[in-house]
Amino acid sequence: MQTSNNETIHLSDIEIAQLKKLKHIKHIAKKLNIDEDDLEMYGKYKAKLPLNLINEEQIKNNNLVLVTALTPTPAGEGKTTVSIGLTEGLNKIGKQATVVLREPSLGPVFGIKGGAAGGGYSQVVPMEDINLHFTGDFNAIEKANNLLSALIDNNLQSKTNNLNLDPRTILWKRVIDMNDRSLRQITIGLGGTTNGIPREDGFNITPASEVMAILCMADNFDNLKERLGNIFIGFTFDKKPIFARDLKAQDAMAILLKDAIKPNLVQTLEENPAIIHGGPFANIAQGTNTIFATKMGLSLSNYVVTEAGFGADLGAEKFLNIKSAYAGLNPKCIVLVATVRALRHHGGSPKDEYNTPNLERIKNGFKNLEKHIENIRKFNIEPVVAINSFISDSQEEVDFIIKACAALGVQAVTSEGWAKGGEGTKSLATAVVDVIENKSSQYKPLYDWKSPVKEKIETIAKEVYGAVSVEYSKKAQLNLRRIDRLGFNDFAICMAKTQKSFSDNENLIGRPENFIVTVREIEIAAGAKFIIPILGKMMRMPGLPSAPASEGMHIDNTGKISGLS
Repeated sequence: MQTSNNETIHLSDIEIAQLKKLKHIKHIAKKLNIDEDDLEMYGKYKAKLPLNLINEEQIKNNNLVLVTALTPTPAGEGKTTVSIGLTEGLNKIGKQATVVLREPSLGPVFGIKGGAAGGGYSQVVPMEDINLHFTGDFNAIEKANNLLSALIDNNLQSKTNNLNLDPRTILWKRVIDMNDRSLRQITIGLGGTTNGIPREDGFNITPASEVMAILCMADNFDNLKERLGNIFIGFTFDKKPIFARDLKAQDAMAILLKDAIKPNLVQTLEENPAIIHGGPFANIAQGTNTIFATKMGLSLSNYVVTEAGFGADLGAEKFLNIKSAYAGLNPKCIVLVATVRALRHHGGSPKDEYNTPNLERIKNGFKNLEKHIENIRKFNIEPVVAINSFISDSQEEVDFIIKACAALGVQAVTSEGWAKGGEGTKSLATAVVDVIENKSSQYKPLYDWKSPVKEKIETIAKEVYGAVSVEYSKKAQLNLRRIDRLGFNDFAICMAKTQKSFSDNENLIGRPENFIVTVREIEIAAGAKFIIPILGKMMRMPGLPSAPASEGMHIDNTGKISGLS
């Protein structure tokens, strides 16, 4: 529970959101100087924005702020809430700011974490729409992905245009936007010859689809089609690679994405613009919104606040080494979200003591935050630490964090956006502006995409995670030879790793040392131009917990939803 002026807020996130009288989206668009005729309305409070509003020259004049976090607890440390709150705070101190976020996935919404539209008085609205079907983007991505699956199996069945594809080599999976462990590994094509060719298959969750990654990495519609055509499917019986373009799939898939490619405009609780688009996870994908959305925000607003999933070793690393490097973005400040409870966790507190003050554990846990600060500076960017405030924080613990950060030359500021909205983040906003105006420098990625694959993997493992070395399983070594044979050595590295530790062992909390990272296998996302090393037992289809969040949700006969947070 978080607090405002020492009084606990008893309203739930959804209750706060439902009390807000929303402005018509045309009024929010006016703040960005968007003509009403340019809006593609989805009701009164949502609209899609045409790509012709992106202005490459204007982008260079505006300021990009990335919000990331220390290594999180399972509940997360509130990056989205801080991102929205910071945007409100920037507007409060006279800056024109827009928040640019990812779309929530239904898997976490009904699973463990609930919604992802912020919290308390730092939310984007309409909250229910954003957390549920929104404007149909995830549905379009799912359908495009599964159209390719259908075309693959149809080609196996075909007698005329058969590509001689070996079913045993097919890497492409179907997707669904739900946590459903029973779909991870399945057998399809049973029931006779008219039902297709029997083979093993499986489902990923929609945020893990390469189509999602492609949508987020494309920079124009022709590029989207080209990337869709470059999706690597498998090999023929005589070892020739097969791509989606060999099935003539790219145009049909792009048709399904013709509206999903456009960013979505909504509003914050304080009636500031919010652009929400794309939704890859950061532990198994790149964890950032679309290039279109970020560039749209930078074309229309002086300050853009965006976020990247999980800790800075995952989402921020990929934002900087993949998205920013490809799109030519220049983040000028990074906000590193920390919570007292997460530092207690990394200092050794068991889960039932996360809310119990303990200065010694804070001191021990600070090593995790310190490593993230070091990492951010390796990209030639200065961080600001946002201490996301909770009622269980002691002043002694907060003071220690502020002083310990100051000793590193970093400003740490308490963020009270959850409880107070923009009023609670004005100090954070001022600190961010100070970095941008007085300390900003040209960001640089950690590696060159053209470097050897192993060198790129080891750069991330050693520089970001702190590993002493990297080991490759026999399967991973075979995968490396395949990558070389296919000519994909100059792709970016998109690590699939636990979000619970710097290492590939989720039990190594804090700042682990002297550990070895093991690459179990390496997947190829040729359309996204990613190589995906998989560290440990990463699952691209999560399961539901024993008590899913869905059990606490209700809807009455008027359509009013409760329990969604």
